[in-house]
Amino acid sequence: MMIKKLILLVGLVSSTLFAQVKSEVEVPYVSYEIKMGKGFDAVNGNCLMCHSFGYIINQGPQSREFWKKKIDKMITHFKAPIDEKSQKIILDYLYKHYGNGKLK
Repeated sequence: MMIKKLILLVGLVSSTLFAQVKSEVEVPYVSYEIKMGKGFDAVNGNCLMCHSFGYIINQGPQSREFWKKKIDKMITHFKAPIDEKSQKIILDYLYKHYGNGKLK
């Protein structure tokens, strides 16, 4: 019985390898509006080495505290090597260009 289940499972999983699409698949291009300004170099050098700018923009307008916590998370959990001076510069940039005007 176990062999039959295994064969069925392998058949189901491998069947996707033979899937075909009759028409051309077009992946949409999404351009992200990147706001240039003081601090962009720090963002570019510290944040964009790991993820796209879309990650920042997709957060939506957020509070200063939110952006601070995001920076802390990147340092603590993902071991981003961002020094204290750069942290402040990045925070100021994110809040100015992608903030919602609230501190909390």
